[in-house]
Amino acid sequence: MTNLLGEPPETLLPDDPAASAVGTPQEVARAHPASSLAWARCAEEALASDDDVVAYAFARTGYHRGLDALRRNGWKGHGPVPWSHPGNQGFLRALAALATASERIGDDEEAHRCREFLRESSREGYDTLIGG
Repeated sequence: MTNLLGEPPETLLPDDPAASAVGTPQEVARAHPASSLAWARCAEEALASDDDVVAYAFARTGYHRGLDALRRNGWKGHGPVPWSHPGNQGFLRALAALATASERIGDDEEAHRCREFLRESSREGYDTLIGG
């Protein structure tokens, strides 16, 4: 069946200033607290150190900062957020990190929800970050 209303347009976030910032992930997050990418990097670093609760907190912050940015840029709660657009990658990385951290702390329902959200938002991002 064809959706006669069409799909929502892609949401493309502006360039993230944390992408070119120098410093540790936490230094960059301090300098750019609205950046999903900065928080995603903090979460990824914490996951690599098996600090799952801290990773969850960082990832949740990045996820919510990303939702705020998506809404400011016309996103209506669903629709494509392409991985191929660099400005979107911080949000998608935070979402993937949140899925992983959620699973590690035993919140399987949240992990599943985050993975599905990532897959529905960006199949390419899902394949890159979670594995297809």
